[in-house]
Amino acid sequence: MFNFTPLLGAQSTSAASQSLLELDGGIKILVDVGWDEGFNAEKLKELERQIPTLSVILLTHATTAHLGAFAHCCKHFPLFTRIPVYATTPVISLGRTLLQDLYSSTPLASSIIPEAALSDSAYSFPALQGGNHPNILLQPPTSEEIAHYFSLINPLKYSQPHQPLPSPFSPPLNGLTITAYSAGHTLGGTIWHIQHGMESVVYAVDWNQAREHVLSGAAWLGGSGAGGAEVIEQLRRPTAMICSSRGAERIALAGGRQKRDELLLNMIKETVSNGGSVLIPSDSSARILELAYLLESTWSTEPHSLGNTPLFLASRTCGATMRYARSMLEWMDEGIVREFEVASSGQGGEDVKRTRSQQGSGRSKDGKDDAKKPNAPFDFKNVKLVERKTQVNRMLSTEGPKVILASDVSLEWGFSKEALRNLAADGRNLVVLTERVAQPSDSKKGLGRLLWELWAERSGATKSAEADESAAVQQAGGAEATVEVAQATPLEGNEVPLYQHYLAQQRQLHNTLQTDGATSLETAADVIDDRSSTSSESSEESDTEHQGKSLNISAAMTHARQKLGLSDAELGINILLRRKNVHDYDTRGKKGREKMFPYVAKRRRGDEFGDLIRPEEYLRAEERDEVDGQDMRNGTQQKDSGVGQKRKWDEQTGKPGAGKRQATNGTTKRRRQQEGSVQGSVTNDDQAENDDSGESEDEAPEEEVAGPSKIIFTQETVRLQCRIAFVDFSGLHDKRSLQLLIPMIRPRKLILVAGEQEETLALAADCRKLIEAASAGSTESAIDVFTPTVGITVDASVDTNAWTVKLSQNIVRRLRWQNVKGLGVVAITGRLEAHLPDEDDSATENGGVKKKVKGAKGGAQEAADKNGSNGEVNVTPVLDIVPASMAAATRSVAQPLHVGDLRLADLRKIMQSSGFAAEFRGEGTLLINGSVVVRKSGTGRIEVESSGFGLMGPGRPDGTFYAVKRKIYEGLAVVAGG
Repeated sequence: MFNFTPLLGAQSTSAASQSLLELDGGIKILVDVGWDEGFNAEKLKELERQIPTLSVILLTHATTAHLGAFAHCCKHFPLFTRIPVYATTPVISLGRTLLQDLYSSTPLASSIIPEAALSDSAYSFPALQGGNHPNILLQPPTSEEIAHYFSLINPLKYSQPHQPLPSPFSPPLNGLTITAYSAGHTLGGTIWHIQHGMESVVYAVDWNQAREHVLSGAAWLGGSGAGGAEVIEQLRRPTAMICSSRGAERIALAGGRQKRDELLLNMIKETVSNGGSVLIPSDSSARILELAYLLESTWSTEPHSLGNTPLFLASRTCGATMRYARSMLEWMDEGIVREFEVASSGQGGEDVKRTRSQQGSGRSKDGKDDAKKPNAPFDFKNVKLVERKTQVNRMLSTEGPKVILASDVSLEWGFSKEALRNLAADGRNLVVLTERVAQPSDSKKGLGRLLWELWAERSGATKSAEADESAAVQQAGGAEATVEVAQATPLEGNEVPLYQHYLAQQRQLHNTLQTDGATSLETAADVIDDRSSTSSESSEESDTEHQGKSLNISAAMTHARQKLGLSDAELGINILLRRKNVHDYDTRGKKGREKMFPYVAKRRRGDEFGDLIRPEEYLRAEERDEVDGQDMRNGTQQKDSGVGQKRKWDEQTGKPGAGKRQATNGTTKRRRQQEGSVQGSVTNDDQAENDDSGESEDEAPEEEVAGPSKIIFTQETVRLQCRIAFVDFSGLHDKRSLQLLIPMIRPRKLILVAGEQEETLALAADCRKLIEAASAGSTESAIDVFTPTVGITVDASVDTNAWTVKLSQNIVRRLRWQNVKGLGVVAITGRLEAHLPDEDDSATENGGVKKKVKGAKGGAQEAADKNGSNGEVNVTPVLDIVPASMAAATRSVAQPLHVGDLRLADLRKIMQSSGFAAEFRGEGTLLINGSVVVRKSGTGRIEVESSGFGLMGPGRPDGTFYAVKRKIYEGLAVVAGG
């Protein structure tokens, strides 16, 4: 069984991608936790509802459309962090910097509390009634929390089959295997292959077959340097394939990558020569690597034409992103690896096409000039990194032409929005769009989408981005664009108690769902403490005042939870645990767990090797001397003073979860040191790299709103006098790639998602035509093409029937297994018998505990349990050996089976090594010794034809035909019947 449900991103203008895959046995896999630039929490409601049923989460790309909501879900959905998450190492590292950039750039990323969630609390506050939504923001995750969330992701390598661990509330995975393959769209981008039983599912959303400067293309044909003409065996002929339709109508630019790069560079040179500046919006961690690499190499190889023009890379985490890129060169194209090897060996600059020096003045620490030495990739010499808003303002205020590569491509957040507001009024300036911008929300078009539609309308290009070079640059012509600026401000008036009531209700719900109490939701006490600390930071309170204040808060919280918490009907049987002084519950008419006393059992996490190891249980003696950062050798221990306890004058409270006043105990310090050594801080390490660009080291940090806040939107009108251009750097498949590869992959079921409605339906029609043409005259069944919309479930199960039987001990002893493609294959001839499980079997299935039946009543009850409620016998089929009287009749029917798929290229090597002349003649035809022809008409079908000279007989000494057949049989697994 295989059911597919798109939660987001199917036939939609939004680029967000969320997909739910359901396999046999109740296994549910969530692929991607994407979001759009609207950051609407209502779009995550269906995902939140599915969280208690999820088994595994997979991530494909380090973009907002694929993991933009990951930190939000970890922060606000209590069970989300308990689900195992898998991704490649670049997706983990670059996704971390992306979300850190996102949450530090716009307060809207925190998401506004939905109006429906505040409706239950708003009745107590008449001032908030009448449709005045206060736009209160949720608590945003800090940079440390984002780093912690991404440290929980399990890293995988390409082509590494892995059997994931299930979540604590998941059914057994029963041999589920996931394998990551290169998607070619982003660094570490993944095509997932999911194998479970007879289901082989390929999830390929946003991939690129073309080779670029940084990436080597998707792994359909074997990846970089493979040069294969066939799809690799692991991705060929899946039972279901989920493919993206984004870019299905796009026609690739004639001339390929070289023509694309030339078009962009010519635009930049022309604009700079006329005294204008160039703005290139891009994402902050994925496609920006390709653009930054191209511009840096161009500035290095053409210093006379562009060397005097400053080149900036503006993103709040660009330093960390480039540092991660330098450490993950093995995930890039082979040309990048060779360039790094040449740079590390110290060879001259003539051997390297693109040389670059370290960020700064081009001089080493000892003062010697090293500008001529080749530097490693992404060790920039010409690109200046800009990470602070004050640096952006200083950059924009400088006179003269400049080239700015800034985040984000949607122009809804990031430094690209600020740059556009500054450059839009000058007709000499140019804005280069590098991909078709998606619509951020259903009700909002967005600035990036507006520029795309304006360019497409004036250039006469359609969604396929077909436009000649003369129409590539268009004048905006004074068009007006509305820019929405979001600003966070502290809560005021009745908004503070309203937020407290909301927190009380959410904490009550979280405590019900998450029994271990490990929630990151702040309390109402934290809200009041934050407000008091910001309003009167210099004032000092005595211990008695602090204690009395805490007691008042505790009493207020208890009253709020009882008043606005979950009702008795919602709690059900859990009322015995959640309510005080409640000792009775009426179970009459109840079913299931409502009839049993509730018991919260903390689940022990483990894998196939046993319980998970706790490192703190294996400390050495000298390590035990220091516990939580405190010296224990003198027998003293400092206790953390919590709220309501006495503490010294200069001592801070050690209660965790109190916002910025979190205790810095030894465990937290060690964790941060470990994360810092591996991940690196976002800006501190890179500030030194930017010091030589003339920036001040003692810049004041940007003001942040402490405590709960709300968002205020202000709109301003910007008149666009600049020029607009489009050069496709999206790195996505085009129409030709889809039409070429889908018939080669030959999936049994094809599901199209991640695209707008028009291109999805157009691609579905093209695929049906191609599949019908390819299957003409073939015995293979037709391929079903599905185009679901958001929330619609598609049944894409394999068209075969499978039954579960038990093998008897006698037949198990006679099995001779053959290993084929990692699977054990054996042919069985047996007799199917109906077998009623006895008491021992049922005891074994129930964990090896044998129930003792006392009295006739107990035996009757056990028989009723076996027979079921309707009196039918639960029969378990058993396959046993064929009796001797029937063996002679069945032996003639059972024929040996040849299992496997032999590639013609492998057969050619085998025949050549055996002394035969073998060469390809035409597509899919192998000619051996000029007399025997081998063709493949499909997977598993090999046709061998021979002329009269290829047969051995009187006057025909050549035995090529039989030799070829023997070699073919040797390459297949022979499974004997009987």
